[in-house]
Amino acid sequence: MSYHFTKTIQMPFDDAIGHVTDELQKSGFGVLTTIDVKATLKKKLDVDFKPYTILGACNPQMAYKALQAENKIGAMLPCNVLVQESEGGTEVSAVDPVASMQAIDNPELGAIATEVRSMLKQVIDRL
Repeated sequence: MSYHFTKTIQMPFDDAIGHVTDELQKSGFGVLTTIDVKATLKKKLDVDFKPYTILGACNPQMAYKALQAENKIGAMLPCNVLVQESEGGTEVSAVDPVASMQAIDNPELGAIATEVRSMLKQVIDRL
């Protein structure tokens, strides 16, 4: 099982960040965190890296359900969506919550993860 869904889009990197954010919002996800990995690596290690941003996406209703089913699931939230420059365009990847939660033996949580997986896959497919 893959741990992500990935699609390459023909859009400049900076435009892709806004486009991905808009598509996430259409599916009820907000972006709680934005991590500019390129800038962080430059600042902390003085190394150059390609444009690479991690968006911490959260659907509040689904997060609430997950927290009710498993009180320590917050250690695995939010759902990360990666936007990175690639040779063929801009690559967008979303975590597969089913794959990331396999180690948790909780059928109720598994059902929630399956629903979130479907929602994130739809976002990636729409890009």
